[in-house]
Amino acid sequence: MRKFSLLLLIAFSALSAFSLPNGYSGAKLGMSIDSLKDALKKDHQFGYRGDRDVSLSPSDGQYLIETDGSQYGFSFLGRCWFQFADEKLYIITLNLDRTKIDHYSVFSKLCEKYGNPNELSPQKSVWQDGDVIMSLEKPLTLKYVDAKAFESKKKSSNVQQTAAENARDDFLDSL
Repeated sequence: MRKFSLLLLIAFSALSAFSLPNGYSGAKLGMSIDSLKDALKKDHQFGYRGDRDVSLSPSDGQYLIETDGSQYGFSFLGRCWFQFADEKLYIITLNLDRTKIDHYSVFSKLCEKYGNPNELSPQKSVWQDGDVIMSLEKPLTLKYVDAKAFESKKKSSNVQQTAAENARDDFLDSL
């Protein structure tokens, strides 16, 4: 019994040693907009063209950077979006080029590196570790989300559920 407990402890330690990445390449969650711009300029696979790829929402002061790596023949990236809140990068969305890589290959590699997803549905697979929410969505989009910033934004939002969402929740609760 003691040997079994020790093996379980070793196995659990090995599993918990894998933390999720906080971004891709030089783009990391929590970066300032200027730091991200510098990182994107250094990595041609994103196809960043400078300030013309940056948008500002004047109503809430949120920045969005949109890039397109498909112009480079060697890039596996298509359109990518980098969303900022409170002047920090909190969502990275990477559309992968489906002519060069497939969903199953990406899913298999993510499972190999980070274990099975916490959530799995026909539309997406989600991995979470408390700091990062990483999702692989169909057809082929990889997202990195700062979990704490996202939760904070969600709580401060005044968006109410629609009648359809309430009806869906009621139905599921009745099962």
